[in-house]
Amino acid sequence: MCGVDAWDTAVTAYTKNFPKAKAVNLTMTPDTGPADLGDIGEIDLLLGSPECTHHTCARGARPRDEGSKRTAFYVTNFARDLDPKPRWVVLENVVHMRGWDGYDPLLNELKDLGYKTQIYVLDSSKFGVAQTRRRVFIVGDLKAEPPERISPRSGRSPTVKSILAKEGTHRSRPLRREGRAPATLQRAERAIKELGKGVPFLIVYYGSDGAGGWQPLDRPLRTITTIDRFGLVTWDGNTPMLRMLQVEELMAAMGFVGEYSLDGIGQRRDRIRLLGNGVAPPVMSAIVSAITAVPASVITAPAAQGPAAAEGHAEPILLPLAAE
Repeated sequence: MCGVDAWDTAVTAYTKNFPKAKAVNLTMTPDTGPADLGDIGEIDLLLGSPECTHHTCARGARPRDEGSKRTAFYVTNFARDLDPKPRWVVLENVVHMRGWDGYDPLLNELKDLGYKTQIYVLDSSKFGVAQTRRRVFIVGDLKAEPPERISPRSGRSPTVKSILAKEGTHRSRPLRREGRAPATLQRAERAIKELGKGVPFLIVYYGSDGAGGWQPLDRPLRTITTIDRFGLVTWDGNTPMLRMLQVEELMAAMGFVGEYSLDGIGQRRDRIRLLGNGVAPPVMSAIVSAITAVPASVITAPAAQGPAAAEGHAEPILLPLAAE
């Protein structure tokens, strides 16, 4: 297993949580290939999360960088250059990627490499994650048609309430205090007017929305980004109190549970940036489980695979590629 990222903090986090895996701190270019990673063994699954900054609508009217968008082709470069080719390729990005001029050429390149492809637009809140996070996943399989759909979990989606720390764990300060930004107070007052006094809620910073800059706690969290943007308003009697959601709460809202840890990784803003750039693990787990359950029905040419792969004994290896 090998992880690659241009950001040294991301590589540190990867190494901390996957100590037996290889981790490479590398800024990729169009010429980067498997040889730049050293000995990584045989790869079964190539998992790529190219830059999304210049696809997302969150960028507004600011200029877009075509070079950033084309980091998606780094994934197909690796799929072409690895010998043997990985059976599976999974590429994740924001849904706005589908409007990019390079989107169809990217799909065509995967098909030219022999991959049968399927496109999924999945919301993490449908997979047991307390966050509304829609992403597009491009899946390619050399040996079989990928499943038509990835089945979500049954039952209701988890809500913000499910990820909050026990009351009193973190310090809150009065909402209405000197120096508080007028826009913050306006958002809070809209929520209080709608919900009434005594009802907790979230203020959503850094982004306009139809809910007036706030959200109730009885629905999944809005999409986590790379900046600190969620403030929790609770009540001390008739006094509204405010604190920011903490890293461990945001981790829970991404679906990072169990032993996964960001303790000691960079500063707070670094840990939030890591989460905002991440893929919700339950979603990726559902994809990998679904595609690896499909038996090989189309065998590639013998020259494109080694004996272990042909017999189904190759060790599953993930190669996350992140150009950010």
